[in-house]
Amino acid sequence: MILIRRLVGDVLRRRRIEQGRTLREISAAARVSLGYLSEVERGRKEASSELLAAICEALDLPMSEVLREVSDEMMRVEAAAVGALTELRPRESTRPRDVVKVG
Repeated sequence: MILIRRLVGDVLRRRRIEQGRTLREISAAARVSLGYLSEVERGRKEASSELLAAICEALDLPMSEVLREVSDEMMRVEAAAVGALTELRPRESTRPRDVVKVG
């Protein structure tokens, strides 16, 4: 099962690290506790839309960009899951089947 909160946290953490910024800097700018921001980044807490907006603003990122990245990652995870399921299914035989006429 895909947890959206985990994907959101992954994107936020990745973008923060790309900027070379600390949790402390972002938590102060977003006016959210350091511990709570850490929990959001680790996918343990669900960010409300208001909190997500504050974090995005602190990171100087449009929320739409963060959500697009989350959506892209979700598509990759789903595609990988479908591929894994396809590999587990028994393959149909490629040889022609015998036809038996009845009657």
